Amino acid sequence: MMNTEKQTFNLQIISQPESINLVQKLIDDIKTEYDIHEECYGNMLVAVTEAVNNAIQHGNKYDADRKVSISYEVDSDQIAFTISDEGTGFDYMNIPDPTNPDNLEKPSGRGVFLMKHLADQIIFSDNGKVVELYFKTSGHIEE
Repeated sequence: MMNTEKQTFNLQIISQPESINLVQKLIDDIKTEYDIHEECYGNMLVAVTEAVNNAIQHGNKYDADRKVSISYEVDSDQIAFTISDEGTGFDYMNIPDPTNPDNLEKPSGRGVFLMKHLADQIIFSDNGKVVELYFKTSGHIEE
């Protein structure tokens, strides 16, 4: 049975592509520790990985001196992730729609779209340098 009090955890990684492996391991560990349902796990894995990848690539521009911070808070019915970078931010209100025919062939531009569709809630703050992703686990955690 899951503990009902909030638990918060933090991880800081360097802004290099290989750091994504640490994020994938983190999500795998969360799945095991909290017995997360497969569908919720898949959504978390893709959305959080996309957020961290965007922070590494677009936010910190692969600068190994800049860090990406990942924290997560586990509550009785949800897990909330906060990903932040040390970049200048971006205009998250005006992102091109990747489903628009003009954008279908572009090799990038799907990350925020995926995050919005896989997380139960997404909140950008600090000029886009911080993103919060919320995943409902009630009904997805076996008691």
